[in-house]
Amino acid sequence: MARLAAWLKYAVAALISLISVFPFYVLLYLALSSPSRAIANGIAWLPDFRFRNFADAWNVSHIGMAMANSAIITGCSLLLIVALASSAGYSIARFAGKFNAAVLNTLLVSMMIPAIIITVPLYSLMKSIHGINTHWAMILLMAANAMPLSVFLYTSFIKLLPREVEESAVMDGCTYFSAFWRVTFHFLRPVTAAVVILSGLSIWNNYAQAVFFLQKSEMHTFPLAVAMFFQKYGAQWNLMAAAAAIGLAPAVLAFLAFQQYFIKGITAGAVKG
Repeated sequence: MARLAAWLKYAVAALISLISVFPFYVLLYLALSSPSRAIANGIAWLPDFRFRNFADAWNVSHIGMAMANSAIITGCSLLLIVALASSAGYSIARFAGKFNAAVLNTLLVSMMIPAIIITVPLYSLMKSIHGINTHWAMILLMAANAMPLSVFLYTSFIKLLPREVEESAVMDGCTYFSAFWRVTFHFLRPVTAAVVILSGLSIWNNYAQAVFFLQKSEMHTFPLAVAMFFQKYGAQWNLMAAAAAIGLAPAVLAFLAFQQYFIKGITAGAVKG
């Protein structure tokens, strides 16, 4: 009976894995197939490995420029998120008080508000500060969107660290600010990895707000380039899949680079808040 239960667990795990991997299989199948070859036209489970699709998609969709825009927005946003959210999380975790508790509760409540609801007032604000079609405004917006969850994760993780970590540095003459950056921050690599992956993927794949605030073609990010490619050239599924695969590659590589810290950071953030 115990062996049967174990086999059932493995079977369920395998089924979930297959369901999760299947969309990526379809994406790569289409990206490596000729226009006339598709799953719907027969029982062909292997593509004809047309690698030329990637070069064609790169040249036709101008995805290189779009990925550069996405890299600038994502990279700068993550620098802001890590610097500000870690500092805020440290202040909330180490200096308990009604004000800090109110700040944390406000951030948690703001996480429940769908971003699409505030698009109209955000557009008015962006227009008034001349932020439409600019990198800096999109960077600030993406950082603000990711800040509540990031602060929560940092706060939860720092609460698990012993106070002696920075108190010894303070006794040696450091301020709490310098003690945090010189000592405590080095222990935050797991939660920083979690913040970078969660926020980075969200920013890199953001479409709902980028479509409003980045209207010029030269300012388009990766999701906008793929969408415009489909609208402009029709249902060239193989080229669109190739473009999507190119754009997903940096996200996959980033996850593989940070995965050893990711689970630890997420778990610690969920244990104690």
